[in-house]
Amino acid sequence: MEKQKIAVLGAGSWGTGLAQVINDNGHEARLWSFNPEQVSEINAQHTNSAYLGNQKFDEKIRAYSDLSEALDGVDGIMFVVPTKAIREVAKQVNEVINHKVYVMHASKGLEQGTHKRISEILEEEISPEFRSDIIVVSGPSHAEEVAVRDLTLITAASSSENDAKYVQKLLSNNYFRIYTNNDVVGVETAGALKNIIAVGAGALHGLGYGDNAKAAIITRGLAEITRLGVALGADPLTYIGLSGVGDLIVTGTSPHSRNWRAGNALGQGERLTDIESNMGMVIEGVSTTKAAYELASSLNIEMPITETIYNVLYNEADLRKAIKDVMTREFKSENEYNV
Repeated sequence: MEKQKIAVLGAGSWGTGLAQVINDNGHEARLWSFNPEQVSEINAQHTNSAYLGNQKFDEKIRAYSDLSEALDGVDGIMFVVPTKAIREVAKQVNEVINHKVYVMHASKGLEQGTHKRISEILEEEISPEFRSDIIVVSGPSHAEEVAVRDLTLITAASSSENDAKYVQKLLSNNYFRIYTNNDVVGVETAGALKNIIAVGAGALHGLGYGDNAKAAIITRGLAEITRLGVALGADPLTYIGLSGVGDLIVTGTSPHSRNWRAGNALGQGERLTDIESNMGMVIEGVSTTKAAYELASSLNIEMPITETIYNVLYNEADLRKAIKDVMTREFKSENEYNV
């Protein structure tokens, strides 16, 4: 693959980790951030201390605060900003870009109000003449582990096989391996909804429950993620792949996950407002819970775990009572689909 110029929009932990992968593969990685102090630190000290501590990055990775400068002459754009910022940043990109590029995203969530997936937002806001089909980059990938080049396998999904293969070639190396997939709906819903289950799994841990409970919420959580995704047109097999059960395991079991940490803090009695204030990063699972709950209700899809977490987060339901209620709901067969 010829050397590519890639603008990574969003210099959080995941955006920085992806920029390192791109740089390691011999391409030019440009990090864009709205924070001038962060840009100065990355360029002068080659660290991103707010997100990745003292981890040093190659000096060839450059950061930009000017979007037009970051996008000048690039071959591809990778969106890694929080879901709530996707639409506004995409609008800015559409105003600046003047040539066709590969458009990728590695963010995970559903837009508030519209309940739209990120690829749908990007398709709406970036003119077709300036972009490829949207490519979704998702899977079990803690940024902290990618930053130290731990072994990581994820998925690139697009309706265009050639566009997915572009990302596969761009990002794959001896520690970072990409598989392609054509199920954009499945990969995006899996990546968004697993954050909800991670909040619940963290809450169980914070309350002192053991491995049985964690296995239960991950397994039944996957069932309801699949239920909603299939209703939206996803392939059910996607949910037993890297972007499905793989991402759910890594996010629902690890302190690296901010969603798990948020749930753990809830289980220990902390207030949600304090948790969000102290986290210093967006907890996508909180907003996604609301969007998923509303979407499932509109489609008459039963999602008892999501509904329980929604009531805890937004209706101040007592956590222990909420767990008891979901455990004592009407008996079901595991093989019933809509359960």
